Amino acid sequence: MSRLSILSTVTACLILVGSAFAQQDARPRIGYIYPAGSRQGAQLELIIGGRNLAGVATAYISGTGIETFAFGYSNPENAPTPAIAETVTVKITIAADAEPGPRELRLETPSGLSNPLVFHVGQLPEFREKEKRSDTSIEEVMDITPPAVVNGQIMPGDIDRFRVKARKGQRLVFAISARDLIPYLPDAVPGWFQAVLALYDDAGNELKLVDDFRFHPDPILHYEVPEDGRYTIAVYDNIYRGREDFVYRLAVGELPFITGVFPLGGRAGERTKIEMQGWHLRQSQLTVDFSSPGVHQLLVRKQHDALAERRLDLMIDRRLSTDADSVFRTESVSNRVPFSVDTAPECLEKETNDSPDRSQQVSLPIIVNGRIDEPGDWDVFSFEGRAGQEVYAEVRARRLGSPLDSVLRLTDAAGKQLAIDDDHRDDGAGLITHHADSLLSITLPADGTYFVHLGDIQQHGGADYAYRLQIGPPNRDFELRIVPSGINIRGGQTVPLTVHALRRDGFSGDIELTFDKAPRGFELAGARIPTGQDKVRLTLTVPPARKKTLVTLSMTGKATIAGRQVTHPVVPAENMMQAFIWWHLVPVDELKAIVSPGSAMKTPVTILSELPLRIPADGTAALELGVPTGRSFDRLHIELDEPPEGLSIESESPIRRGMKIVFKCDASKIKPGLKANLIVNAFAVKSDENSTSTPQRRSRPTPLGMLPAIPFEVIAAN
Repeated sequence: MSRLSILSTVTACLILVGSAFAQQDARPRIGYIYPAGSRQGAQLELIIGGRNLAGVATAYISGTGIETFAFGYSNPENAPTPAIAETVTVKITIAADAEPGPRELRLETPSGLSNPLVFHVGQLPEFREKEKRSDTSIEEVMDITPPAVVNGQIMPGDIDRFRVKARKGQRLVFAISARDLIPYLPDAVPGWFQAVLALYDDAGNELKLVDDFRFHPDPILHYEVPEDGRYTIAVYDNIYRGREDFVYRLAVGELPFITGVFPLGGRAGERTKIEMQGWHLRQSQLTVDFSSPGVHQLLVRKQHDALAERRLDLMIDRRLSTDADSVFRTESVSNRVPFSVDTAPECLEKETNDSPDRSQQVSLPIIVNGRIDEPGDWDVFSFEGRAGQEVYAEVRARRLGSPLDSVLRLTDAAGKQLAIDDDHRDDGAGLITHHADSLLSITLPADGTYFVHLGDIQQHGGADYAYRLQIGPPNRDFELRIVPSGINIRGGQTVPLTVHALRRDGFSGDIELTFDKAPRGFELAGARIPTGQDKVRLTLTVPPARKKTLVTLSMTGKATIAGRQVTHPVVPAENMMQAFIWWHLVPVDELKAIVSPGSAMKTPVTILSELPLRIPADGTAALELGVPTGRSFDRLHIELDEPPEGLSIESESPIRRGMKIVFKCDASKIKPGLKANLIVNAFAVKSDENSTSTPQRRSRPTPLGMLPAIPFEVIAAN
């Protein structure tokens, strides 16, 4: 690529980012929390960086057992990264019995509720890296006593070093969380802080270096100590970048860590024996019995002796004081690994099945739990099929933590390849950037024997390369995501929301959306994802409010599939940008709404026309709106909010009961069959007859508010 082409591409990316940010409202955005966690019983101050944070009122942390107090707003001039330039200080107090694990932290400002970021509640002693001294070039090394967690920040060129004493035979685990804390950075490549861990002996010799864990960007370093001594672990960015949101938590010690499980799932309602691989696991086998389908999380715990600290709020900041020499019993929790639970019959792969003549025979439908045991291995499964039979074959491996980069082939009895697939994108896996799982579908051409071949496209293999292969008829289904996860609305008003439908195996039907947890008076409009559509913009209207209220909402989507009703939760998510270009739907735990004091629209506007509004392709359709008499303005004006390309307002004209709006459809851009919602904003226009200005300036539009979503359908022209 030429220098000019590269410059043009970068410029386009920067324009795209700037445009995306410019289009967003004044909703507060937080980009980092430092430190990103602390232990039970601690008191400490957090620095939270972002934008639109002025006037912060409070901080909310999900769950119970944590108190917060926000203060200390700062907005320095000429900050190198404007998106995280503003900072707020938050003092938190964590109860000694607060539930450990990840929480979600949000800020509230006069502009509303921010996006959430992760804050961890731990049980191990915690440290914070020493601040760098500007008056010396000597790189300091901080002594820590495992087991512990170190909180740090990497600035440009930084290398953070921590020293531990270790005994011969100890198996130390150094596990860093960086991308786990901040999944995507919109304005940095590759889109996250790419941490590196390097271990050195006391003489400065490098013993081991890692910059990832399989396909996970956050590295894990495991080391068996060869002799007593002091060892130093270094943390830095792989190309020595750095800024305030390069935040990490480094867990150090003989900590439990699960590197893999087999099988990767089981059948709902049945006991499944699991083999576990990893470090410092109390047992290598576990039996589970999950009654409900879905992806569940597995973890293990380990008891530790650790040094106690008289002042837990000081312990996180610097080092364990010399007089804090008492020992207490504490616990650490391993990483969480996914375990898939389904309803279809299951079986284990049986070796040797590496060719069609030695294939493993299966009856459909079936889920096969297997491994690509060695580099270059293929697993082959055969089944009897009928002409016209629709068959899907899908691998779930990367989405379940396996390093397998699968490839699927389907052949007939003569060896002719009928279908092949390498990577299949799953927008429901918002944290995965390489969609390495495969999915193929086919309508069988004839009766006979067919073969499904499964391998690793990169010719890798081993005990960790596990998979779940589902073969059978299409399992038509869907998942749902709603954005944003934080809703800011005034009492009596209406705001837009977007729900994405992640359709599976050809399901294309309508999906009805409803609240299953919401205060009285919360109403959705346009709450249907039409057939064939992957998302819908709908609206939420709330009743008038006298005081500010924070509420937790939950929604459900329902559809009829093959004659049965299927219901799934609408999962809250944040639409996050990665490295200037890519967007990902990243699930979060809670859907929150802040309702500010407010009243209903002073001059209510009602829809008089029958809905849905039917607009002919390359034609027009009129929508009549009712406006009460005795209003304080001369006419009503309507503007579309993010309409589909090709749909516009042709004219507005008064009628006896209010206003007629004529919409025009451009058939070159919109085809018959499109179903969606019109989102419109209403304005009151009052002419100033005494003004000497031009007629255009005599009109003074005053916002009335957004109307409830208006369903429409584009139909064939007469």
